[in-house]
Amino acid sequence: MGIIGEKLKIDFVISTGDNFYDDGLTGTDDPAFHDSFTDIYTADSLQKPWYNVLGNHDYRGDAVAQLSPILRQIDSRWICLRSYIVDAEIAEFFFVDTTPFVDGYFTDPKDHTYDWRDIFPREKYLQNILEDLDSALKESTAKWKFVIGHHTVKSAGHHRNTIELEAQLLPILQENKVDFYVNGHDHCLEHISSSDSELQFLTSGGGSKAWRGDVEWWNPKEMKFYHDGQGFMSVELTQSEVDIKFYNVFGTVMHTWTSSKQLYFTI
Repeated sequence: MGIIGEKLKIDFVISTGDNFYDDGLTGTDDPAFHDSFTDIYTADSLQKPWYNVLGNHDYRGDAVAQLSPILRQIDSRWICLRSYIVDAEIAEFFFVDTTPFVDGYFTDPKDHTYDWRDIFPREKYLQNILEDLDSALKESTAKWKFVIGHHTVKSAGHHRNTIELEAQLLPILQENKVDFYVNGHDHCLEHISSSDSELQFLTSGGGSKAWRGDVEWWNPKEMKFYHDGQGFMSVELTQSEVDIKFYNVFGTVMHTWTSSKQLYFTI
């Protein structure tokens, strides 16, 4: 990853959640922050801003600790908020806190304890996320629009589709002509092309472990790529073109997808 980052001269890194396994951080002084982040991503090319979202495993620990400015004082690369926007000029990245959408974490937590501070009343919290996202997308003038969340919307992997996001988030993405939804959660690399819109679903959840063989059949007209091993992805953008690449753990390119948009000029 560091080698590829150097070749591409990357501007920043995005983490799709589950930042600390298995149960998040215990606090801002948890040594896991160093063991799983600061002391791991040491390559010169990776000394750039890291934009993070919270995953369900992060909520099993002290989720608020990951949002604390104290961590950024420890490592200035670390940027983590619940839902926020990163303006990269030709592209905007809309980060969404997806974990509170999943009903099962509330109704059937399976002996896990979740840090739901600042989430309740849940219905209002979710409504605010959706309304703010919809408004921000409508106001955006960026050439490319990315929405980043931890949970899948469409996936053939272990967790399959997240029905709550299909019902509540997907219509907003489609209505506002979002180009890409990028997620983690499933421990695989995956590219699904929507059959009814230009929306592309990109799963990058192979940064640590992978679930080999855990894949469900998907329409091959939509499934552009699936890899049940470790790896990561890159995005290169210009005003008129986006280039997506998926790499295995050795940095070998396994899948490339390129798209372009017309540029219009008025005089």
